[in-house]
Amino acid sequence: MSGGLPRAALSAVLTDIEGTTSAIAFVKETLFPYAERALDGFLAAEGDNPEVAACLAEAARLAEPGEEAVTALRRWMAEDAKIGPLKTLQGLIWRQGFVSGEIQGHLWPDVAPCLQAWARAGIFLSVYSSGSVAAQKLLFGHSLAGDLTPLFGGFFDTAVGHKREATSYAAIAQGLHRPPEEILFLSDIAEELDAAANAGLSVCQLVRAQDGTVASGRHPAAADFPGVAAQFGLPVPRLAA
Repeated sequence: MSGGLPRAALSAVLTDIEGTTSAIAFVKETLFPYAERALDGFLAAEGDNPEVAACLAEAARLAEPGEEAVTALRRWMAEDAKIGPLKTLQGLIWRQGFVSGEIQGHLWPDVAPCLQAWARAGIFLSVYSSGSVAAQKLLFGHSLAGDLTPLFGGFFDTAVGHKREATSYAAIAQGLHRPPEEILFLSDIAEELDAAANAGLSVCQLVRAQDGTVASGRHPAAADFPGVAAQFGLPVPRLAA
């Protein structure tokens, strides 16, 4: 189990998205296929957009020798690669879907009430996901529970570092101007929690039965956000039956 300061000293919560606030299936069965279907049309319509053009140039630079940028993007999609230009393009495509109402961000029913209660109690909330910051804001801004982005004071993606490296969490703590032990990191992935704990953060594994997550046994675990709140001395809101 991870150590740290007394849990009453927590002043911030840093949360993952996929498998933590949202179903793994939402990303894999809704967001990823939507971006794959829309890629060609999006590039044809938005190829002159400087942000899109920059992503294509970076994709071409990172592609295998002789591989076209679009071919590399589709290969990375199939591999679920955590590569900057792909994540940025996916975020831009998803923005169209969210704004048009074709997509709504999935959240487990326990998530929004807890986030709202924690924010009211003065807990600083932030997000760290392998999806781009733009994609994070879209999901929470167009969620099934409405626009939750005002609850968050920070959004971090792999620009700060990879999620299984302790240096990433140290950089986030520095960016939040808080001692690492005052930050509680929530994720379903044990290796991410290992990295966060090695950086001094408090951690908790979300073990949601619907996602088939298995508890690692290395860290505190909870089945949902109220379970996290009960363990770490955070407000536990009354949830609708």
